[in-house]
Amino acid sequence: MSVNMSARRVMPLLSSAVLLVLAVGCKQAQPPAPPMQAMPVKVAEVALSPVPRSDTYVSTIKSRRSATMQPQVDGNITRIYVKSGDAVKAGQILMQIDPLKQAATVQSQKGTQAQKKALYDYNQIQVERQRKLFEAGVVSRDAYDQAIQAYENSKADYEANAALTNSEKEQLRYYQICAPFNGIVGDVPVHVGDYVSSGTVLTTVDDIADLEAYIYIPTERASQVRTGLAVELLDAGGKVLAKSTISFLSPQVDNGLQSILAKAKIPRSAEVLRNAQLVRARITWTTEPAPVVPVLAVTLIGGQTFVYVAQRKGDGYVAHQVPVTLGETVGNDYPVISGLKSDDRVILSGLQFLQDGVPVQPLS
Repeated sequence: MSVNMSARRVMPLLSSAVLLVLAVGCKQAQPPAPPMQAMPVKVAEVALSPVPRSDTYVSTIKSRRSATMQPQVDGNITRIYVKSGDAVKAGQILMQIDPLKQAATVQSQKGTQAQKKALYDYNQIQVERQRKLFEAGVVSRDAYDQAIQAYENSKADYEANAALTNSEKEQLRYYQICAPFNGIVGDVPVHVGDYVSSGTVLTTVDDIADLEAYIYIPTERASQVRTGLAVELLDAGGKVLAKSTISFLSPQVDNGLQSILAKAKIPRSAEVLRNAQLVRARITWTTEPAPVVPVLAVTLIGGQTFVYVAQRKGDGYVAHQVPVTLGETVGNDYPVISGLKSDDRVILSGLQFLQDGVPVQPLS
């Protein structure tokens, strides 16, 4: 009876052991997982391309012709014909100073001149009459000489008065403030009714057709800077506003800035630039072949730039993340300062899906 009971207890244990062995055997018999499928990616070899070596400096735009408009007469402003920013032509009237007093002076002077002209004409006739009478023996030599003297006096008086009248007319022109050349009107700090004198600044006129960029270059570049170097003027966003070349180099060093003044003439087509405007000037020192990578191949992680290269592993390729040091963009490419070799194959597509070591299938 006890033997049968023991047998009954052992049988379930044996059955469990057999099932466990069978389960382990089945698990070990499962096939291995298939390898990760390679992701197709577009690649391009690191190529050599002409890359400019340049530096960027702050530059000031200055007009080669700039006039500060100040009156040459005193008076109250009666008209202002322009406003700040207006384009004006040479001789165009900008402002009017009250001319009534001077106009009255000119009119009075014209009346005096007419009187003196009448006397001058009369004496001229008298001289001719006295000459004929003297030659006929009717009048004495003294009477003839007196007629000549009166004529000469009236002539001198008339000519002096005519010169004075012309001077007063010229003075009247000063009551109109005119543009000295084609340009753009600057600030207009005065108003109608203001009393102005010769020391009052009315406005400025800047010729925007003849602009220059003033660039101060550090003395460390003294051995490299020369006339003819290419200059690009850029806005704050890096957009090229104008292209030029260095046309002037100062023979002296600015003691305060320890720099050399260079000037670059700005083409007349660059209408977006204005006098006293601050821009960035990029000077290209040399252009040499250097490795470049497309902008699309570059990723930025934590302030560090990376590219993925297709690296051979066994019979295939894997993506390998490489930190790189890059220069300023040249078109759609980055110059590579360090991190890549000329025969590296840079991955251009699918960067958002890549990780270091992921299998890839390069596509040319």
